[in-house]
Amino acid sequence: MAKKDAGKGKVPLRREQKRLLLVACAFMAYIVAFNYVPIAGWALSLFKYKPAFGLDFARQKFVGFDNFIRLWRERSELLHVLKNTLVLSALSLLCSPLPMVLAILFSELRSKTFLRVAQTVTTFPNFISWIIIYGVSFTIFSNSGIWAQITYAFTGKKQMMGYLSRSDTAYLFHTVLGEWKTLGWNSIIYCAAIAGIDEALYEAARIDGANRLRQIWHITVPGLMETFLVLFLLSISNILSSGFDHYFVFYNPMVADKLLVLDLWTYRLGIEQGDYSFSIAAGIVRTFVALALLFSANAVSRRVRGNAIV
Repeated sequence: MAKKDAGKGKVPLRREQKRLLLVACAFMAYIVAFNYVPIAGWALSLFKYKPAFGLDFARQKFVGFDNFIRLWRERSELLHVLKNTLVLSALSLLCSPLPMVLAILFSELRSKTFLRVAQTVTTFPNFISWIIIYGVSFTIFSNSGIWAQITYAFTGKKQMMGYLSRSDTAYLFHTVLGEWKTLGWNSIIYCAAIAGIDEALYEAARIDGANRLRQIWHITVPGLMETFLVLFLLSISNILSSGFDHYFVFYNPMVADKLLVLDLWTYRLGIEQGDYSFSIAAGIVRTFVALALLFSANAVSRRVRGNAIV
C-alpha cells in the first residue's frame, strides 16, 4: 500500500511538469521564430537583393562576398559608427554596478511601505515608451524647455541650445537617460539574489560585532558577484547592440555625429536607402564580432576567476 501511495503521489508532479514544459515550448517557439529563423535571411547578403523579385534567387544578382568587401572599402563611415557604438556601450558598462548598488540600498530599507514605493518609482520608467520619454525630455531639456527657463531665472543667461541638440554632451546625456530608464528594472535580479543569501551569515557577522557596512562589504557584495559576472559578460556580448529605439527617436542633425550607432546605421541602410544586402552583411559581421567578444570575456573570466558562463 505504501508503494502504491508513493506511486500515486508522483502523478500530479508529472502533470505539473507537462504543463511547465508546454509553457517553456511557447517561449522556445518565440525564440526560434524571432532569433533563429531570420538567420536564413543571411543568404541575401550574397546577392544584390531587389524586393521586386522576392525570394526567386534565380532572378537575383549573385555578388558573392562583394558586400563584405564593400564594408572594408567604406570603413571610414563604419569606423565612425563603431566609435559611437563603443563609446555609448562602454559608458553603459561603467554604470553596470549601479543596479547592484540600488538593490543593496533597497535591502537596507526597514519600512516595507517605503520599499514598495521606491521599487515602483524606479522600475516604472522601464515600461515607458522611448517616444513618450522623448516628448517629456523635449518639454524639459529643449532650448525653450523647463530647464532653460530655470537656468535663465537663476543666471539671467538665455540657453541658445538645449541638451537634445548639444553634440558635446550627447554621450553623457543619453547614458544618464538610459540608466534612468533601466536602473530599477535591472536591480530586480540583484534583489532576488540578495534574498537568496543565507541569513545565518548576517547573524554570525552581527555576533562578531560587524556593523551594517561591513556586513554589506563582506557578505552581500560577495554574494552578488556571481550574478554580476554573468550579467556583465552578457553585456559585453551586446556591446555592439547599444540600442535602436532610443537613438532613433532622439536622432537629429545636431547630434547625428554622436547618435548614429550600428543598429541605427543598418536600419538606415536597409529601410531608408533600400540597400538590404549591404545592411545584412553589416549585421552578420556585428553578430560574429559579438560572439567573439562574449567568448573572449568568458575565457578571461575562466582564467582569472576559475569559472565562466559558457
